[in-house]
Amino acid sequence: MKPQIRKLGTIDCDLVETTPVVFKGRLYRFEYVRPKYWANRTGQSHFRFVEHDTGEASRPFAHDYHLGNVMVEHDTLYVTGTNIWDGERVDIFRSTDMANWESWNTLNLPGYGIFNTSMCRAGDRYVLMFELGKPPELVGVRFTAFFAVSDDLRRWQVLPPDHNYAKDRYTAPHALRYLDGWFYNFYLEYVRADNGFEQRVVRSRDLKRWESSPLNPVLRWSEDDRRIANPNLPPEQVRRVQTAENRNNSDIDFCEHEGRVIINYSWGNQRGNEFLAEAVFDGTLAQFLKGWFPEGSATVPVAASGTLTLLCTGR
Repeated sequence: MKPQIRKLGTIDCDLVETTPVVFKGRLYRFEYVRPKYWANRTGQSHFRFVEHDTGEASRPFAHDYHLGNVMVEHDTLYVTGTNIWDGERVDIFRSTDMANWESWNTLNLPGYGIFNTSMCRAGDRYVLMFELGKPPELVGVRFTAFFAVSDDLRRWQVLPPDHNYAKDRYTAPHALRYLDGWFYNFYLEYVRADNGFEQRVVRSRDLKRWESSPLNPVLRWSEDDRRIANPNLPPEQVRRVQTAENRNNSDIDFCEHEGRVIINYSWGNQRGNEFLAEAVFDGTLAQFLKGWFPEGSATVPVAASGTLTLLCTGR
């Protein structure tokens, strides 16, 4: 059976790239706040953490950085951010208290166009997935996932270009997880027949040969996205939610908290009219990841280039 995701509804407007995270026992939402976010009075992009139950926000940091993501390890926050959209640089910001931050450079790739990032630990190393929009001779069809690895989060090696997903079509990556020898890449696929975008998942042992879940899509746009899950959302923003075009579920990220998987995702039109929603899966993170690839089910292997190969009949 497909993992059952319950959509709870919209919690904010003009926020897209967010990550639920548990830090020192409390549930937070990491947010990339864009300059045109309706409640941003600074005129600058920045990152922040919002306590899930109270809505209390941390002090903003990483001003003028974009498209952030976060990983937690040993009561330490590691936030990745891109210097600009379509940028050449990714930096890491580190903190143990959400107030004091140090930073260092992770990637510096002249001529490349970097967007979203996602980082996880895989055994004795760290893996960074980064989304590229250029150069076209490397990327193929925008947007494509590439990867870098590190032993210490400071010195990074970009893996050879055959470590990717996928060059033959729109497959914008967003969330990378690792479990029991498998990497799970939750990405956005363009559905030409519906002129829309839906969230899907593939997995790989080596970041080169991928299997597509037989239960895709993970998320698809629906009227449930419009539910109002934030009672403090101003009336003018509620009206936007009620009338907005919706043909997209994107930018998924998630964490486990108290026996459930807390999920954030974006909906809207993928052209700037975008909304932040929350959903839940009643189970553990391991159950959520493994549930997309049930034992004995048929999967479609996909090469790093994105080319489909023969269909498996079982595992």
